[in-house]
Amino acid sequence: MTLIKHPRIAHYTRSLYSSLSSLHSVYNPKIHQVVLRSQLNYSKMSSNFYLDGTPDEVKNAKGLHLITMSTPNGKKVQIMLEELKAAYGTEYTHTLLNITTNEQKKDWFLKLNPNGRIPILIDNTKTPPFPVMETSAELLYLLKEFDSKDIFGFKDELERNECLQWLFFWHGSGAPYQGQVTYFAKIASEKNPGALKRYKDETLRIFGVLEIRLSGKYTGEPRDYLAGNGKGKYSVADIGTWPWVSGWDFSGAITQEEMNQFPHVLKWIDRIAERPAVQSGTSKEWQNW
Repeated sequence: MTLIKHPRIAHYTRSLYSSLSSLHSVYNPKIHQVVLRSQLNYSKMSSNFYLDGTPDEVKNAKGLHLITMSTPNGKKVQIMLEELKAAYGTEYTHTLLNITTNEQKKDWFLKLNPNGRIPILIDNTKTPPFPVMETSAELLYLLKEFDSKDIFGFKDELERNECLQWLFFWHGSGAPYQGQVTYFAKIASEKNPGALKRYKDETLRIFGVLEIRLSGKYTGEPRDYLAGNGKGKYSVADIGTWPWVSGWDFSGAITQEEMNQFPHVLKWIDRIAERPAVQSGTSKEWQNW
């Protein structure tokens, strides 16, 4: 009798068998049966987790799997996964979803994210698989589970809290306003100049907040990154903000002249764009629209 070789449970099998076998110096049939039953239970829980209609590449994925589209929100997690891959060799797979087809509104997707939004991160190393929705939660999950050295986070509690402040600032303030600029400038069937002006003005105000932070207007010390002591350190605060701000011209409503008010923000955009993982996380490989 041989052990089941299901790819998503291989790591679990090795860990359990190793732990149990360490209690005995020779093969033990009872231990073997415990491992086999555990494998079968794991496989059953995993197969029952996904609904009918779930794409095979999703339900058969192992390890980390990202369902995404290369929008600003999708790019956040794409970049983070590429950074982890570069730093630790972290492996992951992904499925590209075209949200214009409303595939994300189907039951199989809503089982993973009832909000029907991309991206959705699934950790298939958990029993059963563990889905994570909302980009800031996904970044923090990856930070906690896969960044053991806090390369993209902070060990100091005050710096960690500062990182959270800026991550949440953009998630709750910047992204919603900038998203509405794009909607009223490019998508809305009826023009609404008043709404566009309101959201554009607020987006520019938010950019001004980032400019204050990066310029060191009230500290006297310009910064390279949003969080951390001194000039700061590249972190999930930057990863969660950059994909939106770097696409400031996508809507066509914000001009270069208006962006020139924020020279430190523009330098920050260019600085982060130079990172290899940022380039690979936003490359044409991710384009499906």
